[in-house]
Amino acid sequence: DTRTGSSVNSCPRGLLKCMDHHVPQCYFSLCSSGSGEDSLDSLLNQRCPLTPSLSPRKRTTSQSKTEPPLLRTNKRTIYTAGRPPWYNVTGTTFKEAFVIGLCGGSASGKTTVANKIIEALDVPWVVLLSMDSFYKVLSKEEQELAARNEYNFDHPDAFDFELLVIVLRKLKKGKSVKVPVYDFTTHSRRKEWKTVYGANVVIFEGILAFANKELLKLLDMKVFVDTDSDIRLVRRLKRDISERGRDIAGVIKQYNKFVKPSFEQYIEPTVQVADIVVPRGGENFVALDLIVQHVHSQLEKVRRRSALASAHQGQPLPTTLSVMESTPQVRGMHTIIRNKDTNRDEFIFYSKRLMRLLIEHALSFLPLKPVLVETPQGTIYEGRRLSGKRITGVSILRAGETMEQALMAVCKDIRLGKILIQTNHDTGEPELHYLRLPKDISEDYVILMDSTVSTGAAALMAVRVLLDHDVQEDKIFLLSLLMAEMGVHSVAYAFPKVRIITTAVDKKVNDEFHIIPGIGNFGDRYFGTDAPSDWYESDEGMDY
Repeated sequence: DTRTGSSVNSCPRGLLKCMDHHVPQCYFSLCSSGSGEDSLDSLLNQRCPLTPSLSPRKRTTSQSKTEPPLLRTNKRTIYTAGRPPWYNVTGTTFKEAFVIGLCGGSASGKTTVANKIIEALDVPWVVLLSMDSFYKVLSKEEQELAARNEYNFDHPDAFDFELLVIVLRKLKKGKSVKVPVYDFTTHSRRKEWKTVYGANVVIFEGILAFANKELLKLLDMKVFVDTDSDIRLVRRLKRDISERGRDIAGVIKQYNKFVKPSFEQYIEPTVQVADIVVPRGGENFVALDLIVQHVHSQLEKVRRRSALASAHQGQPLPTTLSVMESTPQVRGMHTIIRNKDTNRDEFIFYSKRLMRLLIEHALSFLPLKPVLVETPQGTIYEGRRLSGKRITGVSILRAGETMEQALMAVCKDIRLGKILIQTNHDTGEPELHYLRLPKDISEDYVILMDSTVSTGAAALMAVRVLLDHDVQEDKIFLLSLLMAEMGVHSVAYAFPKVRIITTAVDKKVNDEFHIIPGIGNFGDRYFGTDAPSDWYESDEGMDY
């Protein structure tokens, strides 16, 4: 019963294949905390080169560290996988997450039950949230009591229920949250909080999971794990001694003085509100099957790309779209990069030229405020300056990353983020696999970059991610070298305040969702690679 509350880092399927890992048929995601920068870069650099041989560039710092897969079974290791769409064609979330509350005494096996449910659910994205992360910050006096095993960690007053309700409410709505990390050795919160993303299913476990009325309102299913008190004591002794650095006398003293009385007074009575009672914990397969069957009956599946493909037929292009003037120079560069016989060096050179022009054009839409400066001649010049805190660039991997150099050449010291989206070939839907965004991005103007946009499926997902991180919709600028009318309409319909900027718009998309006449697979042509079969190419891999 290891209750660390740790999150599991996303592990892109295509990248696993690049590393010659054995990848199982089923994938389960437990939560998204943003992957470590070094881990992604090392994976990509070994077998899937992302950039040509170019000069080193700045990278934003990662918000969390890489962690190993959470679940291992006798038959397979269950890696994390991509998060499917959690929104409809209007860009709004189509259904709140299904929240399962697991309550039970200390060391009753709640986390084991949670892991068994996750393993059996077979849904693409699950978050496991532990109540242990929400212990209150102790005062100096309380710290001293805790060091002497004189502080009651099993009392309702020991938990920060206000923060817990806020976090669970946001997770239920599919938004990202920051979760505190509690150190059981020092009885304090660590400085680093982990970022957790919303999911199809949220499993919340804790000894007092049913002790707060506001919490109970957020739970769609309430499960009480009932385990014999002697077994719980043995488990607690083993856990606290080996994992939390306690001595046996202190553990027994704390159990008799606080744990047992609190269970009888605060925890055991809440079995009355439970929908399901699970005796024997994780070994009760009948009860676990019932839970899984009920969750499956509550989840709905929504197909996105077919809806996008049939929407907005024959509509006029939106006013939020800005297409660069097709000057003879721009037309000439398009002729070169669209030509299937253009060699890679020329393709890269003229793509970069277009990217630079596109970035310069996009910056003209940023709000500017008047400012007076004094010239070297001692006169006053009335100029303009950005009306806002800063600009952040976010690329949709992998081809969107090709636009970063043009952005950095124009915007000095700009911060960068990355989003990796791949296709699920079973459903045909985009899935979010990797996310790294700079801190405090909610205050920024965000330039979202992708090389091409066809149906708009990946662009919709990327914009939704930014909105879930509290970026204002009217501060998002979607930039792409080439777009299809379908993709433009899809993004504008879902997010009417997002500014869409491109060098050209093609009218048609074929049955394989490729732009016609299009540009081909931009990523393969730029990087000189043959894309793995399950790269989604974020709407740009064969012009998706």
